[in-house]
Amino acid sequence: MTTHSNIDPATIQAYRETHYIVEGETPMTLRVDQRNEALATLHEAADVESSAFVTAWNPYSRKCDDETNTNRQNALADELKALGLRFVPGVGRHPSSEWAEPSFLVLGVSLEAAKDLGTRYEQNAIVWSGAEAVPALVLLR
Repeated sequence: MTTHSNIDPATIQAYRETHYIVEGETPMTLRVDQRNEALATLHEAADVESSAFVTAWNPYSRKCDDETNTNRQNALADELKALGLRFVPGVGRHPSSEWAEPSFLVLGVSLEAAKDLGTRYEQNAIVWSGAEAVPALVLLR
């Protein structure tokens, strides 16, 4: 799903390499463009056909202090609850650096709704998975 973008190619490559770690009762690590059986099982158990890995941390990949990031992430959690969406905590972690961002795997969210969330929280990209449980990098700018 990667298309023309205003995002630096090195940043896009870093997103593609990141391990999207889902915590909770069914821990798993999602990788872009790699089918994930545990995700397929989670989709089935939750009776959903899609999910999205989203964060509110570090808008447009600009580092913010922990308090600002925590407040942004709490606002995202509150919005997900208000929308009636189920979500599981997680973290996006690049394997070769200290970089990590708390995130959520949002269950049953459509691609358009996930893109809207990512855009509202000033993210460069989200990771979205459809019924086939293959996480795709979706660039938002």
